[in-house]
Amino acid sequence: MRVRLNILGEMGLARLRHWFAAMLVSVLVGACASTAALIPPAEQPLAPETVSLLDKKGMNTAAPIFVRIFKEESELEVWKMRDDGRFYHFKTYPICNWSGELGPKQAQGDKQAPEGFYTISQTQMNPNSKFYLAFNLGYPNAYDRAHGRTGEALMVHGKCKSAGCYAMTDALAEEIYGLARDAFRSGQTSFEVHAFPFRMTQEKLDRFKKHKWYGFWKTLKEGYDFFEANRIPPAIAVCERRYVVNAVMTAPQVVDPVGRCPRFLRPQLQPFSPRPADWKLAAERLTVVGPKTRDAAEVATTTAQSQADYAATTGSLSSSNSMPPGASALGYNP
Repeated sequence: MRVRLNILGEMGLARLRHWFAAMLVSVLVGACASTAALIPPAEQPLAPETVSLLDKKGMNTAAPIFVRIFKEESELEVWKMRDDGRFYHFKTYPICNWSGELGPKQAQGDKQAPEGFYTISQTQMNPNSKFYLAFNLGYPNAYDRAHGRTGEALMVHGKCKSAGCYAMTDALAEEIYGLARDAFRSGQTSFEVHAFPFRMTQEKLDRFKKHKWYGFWKTLKEGYDFFEANRIPPAIAVCERRYVVNAVMTAPQVVDPVGRCPRFLRPQLQPFSPRPADWKLAAERLTVVGPKTRDAAEVATTTAQSQADYAATTGSLSSSNSMPPGASALGYNP
């Protein structure tokens, strides 16, 4: 009997130990889940798969970033600097929504998403945005102000809703925000965002030779071409109410956006040529799958109508020279 009681006692003690262990695991798991839930979106670490991809591409999470936006394609690119000082493509993200048509923003309330060259400092990061997470593009910049343009709070943000902004899904906004946040915390003082109407190949631009924004877009193409050739964002200045691409000062000075342009240096960089082991990486383009509210057909139709309205108002276009209905930088023709 005594032996049996001892056995039963040991079995009871084992069950009690198992119950305590199960309770401890449950408490720890709950604590971890609660901790994760308490971390605000702006402080969420980059996902393990994102960190793994950065490592695979030889990119440090601390390295500077560069961003390009393409309206008609509804795409946002993030580029990261590698140890050779040049930028390599990290990911292309779908822009869930943007408003307006091809062309720059001009006035408060026109619901146009900006186009141009913008600089984002750490103070423009908004961790408490009502659109999940955001960073302010800095519109109006010196160029916009020189043209009397108005508006404020033009963002790249989440929630897939836009009234002049570039809206991502929350998950993609969090990753882009995290990449910028980590670059800032590692010493990058600002990063550039170049917002284009479309991917600015000569073939695509030629479709808009008679468009009212053709001259403006030609200047934007200079910035696009510079980066394509050198994989380094160009220095941008604003004077005489225009952008000057690859404009380096001979000495520190304040440039008047509406005044005469000073003498600039135009350094000729060594064109980008990756190391033999990096050719494949330099050519890679990873595109993230996700929703796009705007498609090329819709944008093409809107752009064609805008051009027709402009031609009718100014008489600057003949019917033989105008862009065909539905034509676009992507070559769409319904």
